[in-house]
Amino acid sequence: MESLLQHFRKDEQQFIEQVSGWIIDVEDRYSPKLTDFLDPRERFIVQAVLGSSDIQMAASGMFDGAERQRILLYPSYYDPQPEDFQITMFELKYPVRFVTLKHPDILGSLMSVGLGRGKFGDIRLEDERIQFAVAEEVSSYLQTNFVSAAKVKVQLNPVLDSSEYLTAVEEWTEESFTVSSMRLDTVISSVYNISRQKAASLIHAGRVRVNWTVQEHPSFELHESDLISSRGYGRIKVGMIEGRTKKDKIRLQIGRLDTNK
Repeated sequence: MESLLQHFRKDEQQFIEQVSGWIIDVEDRYSPKLTDFLDPRERFIVQAVLGSSDIQMAASGMFDGAERQRILLYPSYYDPQPEDFQITMFELKYPVRFVTLKHPDILGSLMSVGLGRGKFGDIRLEDERIQFAVAEEVSSYLQTNFVSAAKVKVQLNPVLDSSEYLTAVEEWTEESFTVSSMRLDTVISSVYNISRQKAASLIHAGRVRVNWTVQEHPSFELHESDLISSRGYGRIKVGMIEGRTKKDKIRLQIGRLDTNK
């Protein structure tokens, strides 16, 4: 465990220990273990902790290419089925003629009824349609308690036909950058072509998230596979560190998704 922990941040150690507990549980009980919805960084950690273990891993978020997915850890004898992931897909019905609901409206309303972020997956919007995936164990509670968003009444209807699921259209472009360090402010400054001072201001203002968590420290050290979203600037994904230049600067591969959402 110690050799594994040194490859991850201190703030990820608690999650790593939790994953280790899940794996031990599967080994001891010899039965599958289903997690809450995990983001890509968390799934990366699960895969790393599994290593060469005999325990297998499968994931589903219902949507094609879902960002947040539930993981099923299972013994080698087990054959996972779609129903094992216990996910319900809902479509939100609301008075579209009077209001336009956005992603933050739905996210805020879901959190306000007492659900932890791990109990629901992706939220997708297409024109006036809104769908999101939730853990089956809270679906009945949600239908009863999630009755409004942005001060308008809403209704949740299960989506039973997977062909009706909304699709996400995202176009990522890959670029190479040379940075002096993997500090958050340094990378943001290089990618968005703004000053370090401007980058630090965005971070201090709470406008930057790393792996879906607000990060307010400009000196935060980034790793491969980190996802950074900066309000007003879009998303970037840290790809492969390609090496160093003769001046000891880092050659970094970055995936970039420009959006003002």
